[in-house]
Amino acid sequence: MPLALRIVPVILTYCLSVATVIAGGPVSWSFAAVADAEGRSVIELSAMVEEGWHIYALELPRDDGPLPTVVRIQPSGSFELLEVNEPEPEEVMDPNFQMVVRYHSGSPVLRAVLMRKEGAAITVLGEVEFMACNDMTCLPPVSVPFEVELPALKK
Repeated sequence: MPLALRIVPVILTYCLSVATVIAGGPVSWSFAAVADAEGRSVIELSAMVEEGWHIYALELPRDDGPLPTVVRIQPSGSFELLEVNEPEPEEVMDPNFQMVVRYHSGSPVLRAVLMRKEGAAITVLGEVEFMACNDMTCLPPVSVPFEVELPALKK
């Protein structure tokens, strides 16, 4: 086998690995559907934020600083989006923006609460957009699409 044919797979594997690391960055996400005690459907958006990094809260005290985290759910006739909530964020002075901000570190779980209009199984499409920063730098905002299956309601 010619040397070029043996090297190409190695180079491609390396390039794909680098792209995965860059795309992943310091924050990774997982998505799951659960039912709450009131019979509503909840999409849990679980972030895993690397140590030393943080993502900003859903609401920030001012508009002239970092971008807040945004959860977008594609509208559907099968459900109504009631609210998106988050754990209590930390409130600190951010050296990157020289202002007080609210953010999450560690493993915050955001929750999109839905009221279903029908009992059939449905697919919920959406995205979470966030900005990750550490004490020295911020990365450009990233949007992560998701698709979550809600099983049919039991009768």
